[in-house]
Amino acid sequence: MNETLLAQVPLIDMSDQARDPDGFAAALGGSFERFGFAMVSGHGVPDAVVERAWAMTRAFFDLSEAEKRRYFVAGGGGARGYTPFKTEIAKGAQYVDLKEFWHIGRELPQDHRFAAQMAPNIWPDAPQGFRDTFLTLFAALDEAGDRLLSAIARHLGLAPDWFDPAVKDGNSVLRLLHYPPVTDDAPNVRAGAHEDINLITLLLGAEEAGLELLDRDGRWLPVKPPEGAMVVNVGDMLQRLTNHVLPSTTHRVVNPPPERRGRSRYSMPFFLHPAPDFLIETLPGTISADRPDRYPQPITAHDYLHERLVEIGLIKK
Repeated sequence: MNETLLAQVPLIDMSDQARDPDGFAAALGGSFERFGFAMVSGHGVPDAVVERAWAMTRAFFDLSEAEKRRYFVAGGGGARGYTPFKTEIAKGAQYVDLKEFWHIGRELPQDHRFAAQMAPNIWPDAPQGFRDTFLTLFAALDEAGDRLLSAIARHLGLAPDWFDPAVKDGNSVLRLLHYPPVTDDAPNVRAGAHEDINLITLLLGAEEAGLELLDRDGRWLPVKPPEGAMVVNVGDMLQRLTNHVLPSTTHRVVNPPPERRGRSRYSMPFFLHPAPDFLIETLPGTISADRPDRYPQPITAHDYLHERLVEIGLIKK
């Protein structure tokens, strides 16, 4: 465990953003440039909503396998509803991930221009209050994500509202994750090493440890945010947009020690995506003689997402 390095990661208070937007942006951007992630407190997501969401998550995954599979959409790429255990695999990994999950997306009118690219939500019959709880949490994380993107824009020398049109009606996803207890002969990771696809990920802390991030020196850094804080990491879309000025974070979830292998692990990452038609095109300010453009060919967010979902096994070729 690299405790010395872990101590170097600053805990950034988001409540400072209104008072000192430039200072907050510098702190957030500096942590992103160095580590590819940041630990953020004062994010404004209500504790009561988070507690209800944890309770709903546990209650849903406690349902029978048959009940949960009622909400699985075959051929849907895991976009909404339930995805069964051992479905997703990290790109290039030998073993499938030891997890099951549920996806909640943005609510759109039926005639919305993105209705074909963004599937409607699926809501389970139980537990009671599931829909209202997670729509409330989605909205709170969406708002926090917008504020973080504003700080990222400032750090990059862009207008603070530069990302607003990019993420308006964005294809963001709230994922409820359950890693069941693991056996003694299970592979050594619950989720293989991977990078996220999206712009940024907002991750509320999990009760059980296991999250590790790969530092640039090749060592794995165990990360558990202080109570009430969240981990925010850069995804591949933002890495591509910024020509690797902001690096995407490679991370994994390792198995617990033997004495805790009988316990489940729950997690609730919010993957902040741009709208499907957003063109991921390298920002001119990130290109220089020392940093040539790695991605001269732009790609839409929808096409990029599709490519990556094929790679991780959620969409079949």
